[in-house]
Amino acid sequence: MAYAPSPRLIPFPLIHLAPHWQLMRSFTDSSITTCGHTTPQQAGSSFSLSLHTGLSIMKTRLTISALPALFLGLSTIVTGYFNPHDAQAATAKSITIATSADPRPFTYFDKDNQLVGYDIDVAKAIFSHLPQYNVSFVTTEFTSILAGLDADRFQLGANNFADNPERKEKYFFSQPIFENQFVIATPEKNNSIHTFNDLLGKSTEVNPGINFTTALEKFNQQHKDNPVKLHYTEADLLVSLQNLENGKTDFALIDKSMLEQYIQEHKLKLNVIPLSQEDSQRIGSPYSYFLIAKGKAGEQLLNDINAQIKQLSADGTLSKISEKYFNGDYAPK
Repeated sequence: MAYAPSPRLIPFPLIHLAPHWQLMRSFTDSSITTCGHTTPQQAGSSFSLSLHTGLSIMKTRLTISALPALFLGLSTIVTGYFNPHDAQAATAKSITIATSADPRPFTYFDKDNQLVGYDIDVAKAIFSHLPQYNVSFVTTEFTSILAGLDADRFQLGANNFADNPERKEKYFFSQPIFENQFVIATPEKNNSIHTFNDLLGKSTEVNPGINFTTALEKFNQQHKDNPVKLHYTEADLLVSLQNLENGKTDFALIDKSMLEQYIQEHKLKLNVIPLSQEDSQRIGSPYSYFLIAKGKAGEQLLNDINAQIKQLSADGTLSKISEKYFNGDYAPK
């Protein structure tokens, strides 16, 4: 599942800049490019510098242009390009990976303002073995990921995406990269909710378009006389869980791994209630995937990614990344 945060910029490295002007910073030896913003006074200027790291010198060229960076309704975007195979970078195909930098720990900004997370690390592990691609990461709103895939502005979405029939019609799904367990979260003193039927008449905050929301909407169609009260929100997951803890809502449907992470990090007083197999099937597949824009190029990208996912699963890399972020092995078996 995925939650939609406010738009945020990816630091590769982090640059704090004024809006409405575009800055391009290209690292010639690491193939990392960051697009952000600068001020009109800087427009049109360019300069070079050298960064000394140990015995090596990394030459960096910065080019600043006064062009508005308007993209999918956002006034700012930042992309970080990387290709660990420098010799092949010049002829590599460029692809853009979009994420919303939420929910944690699948995709988020760490204390150093670096984009990290399970999905991000898995993507980097995959493309470290695919020298035919230059990869960029872009953060945007959750719904804009799908719009960008539709328009072929993004080639891959990495946001703990679940399976559903509507998405399968529009996008390629990678092999699964994560296996979820669905649970209900309730305030610590609430012991009245255990199944989907117990949710009738209760309230919850939901993000539009995610698997849990879709399941509840379908459930309400079957129980129009006493539906679940859905409060749609674009708030970060932490805010919704804090509202739940404080009694502003009655429950939340969520992944077990994610909920336990938030409870541990933020000392939330919430119950974790496993769903039965029958109720879990209402939500759908327990796996999460990368989404890939359809088309001839997308089909080749899908095949390349799937081959690497198979290898990363076999050599234990997916399990190691899962242990890093969840203190448990949630790699698909």
